[in-house]
Amino acid sequence: MGEVGVVTDAWGWLTTGAHWTGDGGIGQRLAEHVYVSGLALLIASALALPLGLWLGHLGRGGALAVNVSNVGRAVPVFAVLALFMVSPLRNAGYVPTVVALVLFAMPPLLTNAYVGVREVDRAAVRAARGMGMTGGQVFLRVELPLARPVVTTGVRSAAVQVVATATVAAMVGQGGLGRIITAGFATYDTGQVVAGAVLVALLALLVEGVLVGADRLLPGPGRGPGRGHARVPKNRTIRRSRLDG
Repeated sequence: MGEVGVVTDAWGWLTTGAHWTGDGGIGQRLAEHVYVSGLALLIASALALPLGLWLGHLGRGGALAVNVSNVGRAVPVFAVLALFMVSPLRNAGYVPTVVALVLFAMPPLLTNAYVGVREVDRAAVRAARGMGMTGGQVFLRVELPLARPVVTTGVRSAAVQVVATATVAAMVGQGGLGRIITAGFATYDTGQVVAGAVLVALLALLVEGVLVGADRLLPGPGRGPGRGHARVPKNRTIRRSRLDG
């Protein structure tokens, strides 16, 4: 009966119109959450994806970079955020939160970008070089299109993790959906706590769905004609490796 009561309270909180508008309402907190998460993901992607793809193309130094990035997964985001909050950055608004989330998002992005390129069938690469393609052409026309499923898996994984983890911003007084959860804890309102958690989960699922849909709309191997196709000589077979990031 207690669990049913919590669900009822959470539903009641979510369906109360006053909770969606105004200062500190769901609309404002959602916008803050999307802003922080989106900014962190964009910065992390701009840093990690080119590096991972480049190292994968070269085939050198990638293992070290991946291992170093994996160490970052063992460091709690809140611990990094707490360190920033005792530094001069504590008065820099969302900067500490964004930096902490960038560090958190980079490992799956870097790992999947590197592994995605390295797992491309070497026969396809050799065939492309045999056709006279330059290193840049091989990367753009063969390696990148075939590595895309693994790379996009890393992007989706990082995006969902960032959206879920951005709730820690509330722990240091920043905005986002985490403020709804912390406010519920402060007032012993379990229904509000559950409602905040549900909103975060729904946002993460929405982001996942949008990224999956966007990936399906883009041209690529096996999806009809388009620039994303890898081209190799006749009678050559390309096996697309799959690796879940």
